[in-house]
Amino acid sequence: MGASRIDYRLLEQLTEKSQDLNSTAMRMTGSALGEGDVRVSREDVMALQTAASLENLAIDVYQKAAGLPFIKNGNKTVAAFIATTISQHSAHARAFNAAATRAGGRAQTAPNPKYAAIVKKALPGIKGPADVVALAITLEDVAAQTYTKNAGGVGDGRLRSLFASIAPVEAQHRAVLLAVQALLGAGRPELIALPTKVAALPAAAGSVGFPEGFYPVKNASPISEGAVK
Repeated sequence: MGASRIDYRLLEQLTEKSQDLNSTAMRMTGSALGEGDVRVSREDVMALQTAASLENLAIDVYQKAAGLPFIKNGNKTVAAFIATTISQHSAHARAFNAAATRAGGRAQTAPNPKYAAIVKKALPGIKGPADVVALAITLEDVAAQTYTKNAGGVGDGRLRSLFASIAPVEAQHRAVLLAVQALLGAGRPELIALPTKVAALPAAAGSVGFPEGFYPVKNASPISEGAVK
């Protein structure tokens, strides 16, 4: 694909659509949960708690990243994306925990244990923005895969709507990060900007954020992984 065919609005659109998609997800979540009690199975509650654990970990990682000198004093577009993403993950965590508690379960305030261990191992090796982006991609991907799978796995229709509305937001986060990763890998961090310098973008810039036609679920977290013990 030549430079003339690149969607020069890619990063701008992905950032804007992430905010729009999240707003839509939160509206759908409120509608799905309604005002009454949510009576679901123990397995469904565990799925909600595991989802909250993934959100809790994402918040913690992004907050730590935001404080790193090469992020805080680095690319302004990346820093703005991180700030927006923290807000969105916080909203997701509240939504999952609200559903869990209304169903008679306990809120999950701890991070996902499996991926917390992965993050702990990875943190000492973080030396620059590319390392932060790679770690964030891992977390966004497992969240998107988990919620995609849960959308078809939970028994209550309202909870299916909850997972189905939030999964695309996490996939959108990953898409933005993949685009950023590609530009960092090409040695062109100056192109991570709004507005984007169209002619300078690599040919793959318009497609690198969407490597799959259908979102995979093979790496989805099992419902018990982050459940409250």
